[in-house]
Amino acid sequence: MSDRFAEVVARLAATIEARKGADPASSYTAQLLNEPVKAAKKLGEEALEAAIAAVADQGSLAAESADLIYHWLVVLSASGVTLDEVAAKLEAREGTSGITEKASRG
Repeated sequence: MSDRFAEVVARLAATIEARKGADPASSYTAQLLNEPVKAAKKLGEEALEAAIAAVADQGSLAAESADLIYHWLVVLSASGVTLDEVAAKLEAREGTSGITEKASRG
């Protein structure tokens, strides 16, 4: 991963955290943080749009990916899950075959 990507994601995550408690009338992020079900639905929509772009419209894949990452970060924040927790899960899976890891989940 590029340093630039990591820095942008870190800044975006900090901005999302700063929106907690903000007025939902003036912040889309605050609206989503106050409505976790809506945030989760938006995450699903954006995931589908990114998947479609990957096979049908690669010109929009970067923009759809940005939307997906934003909504994923909002859902994590709304759920109280940190990026460090996600990183720990990824680290625990390093060096393990995806097939083996998936089978271990039962």
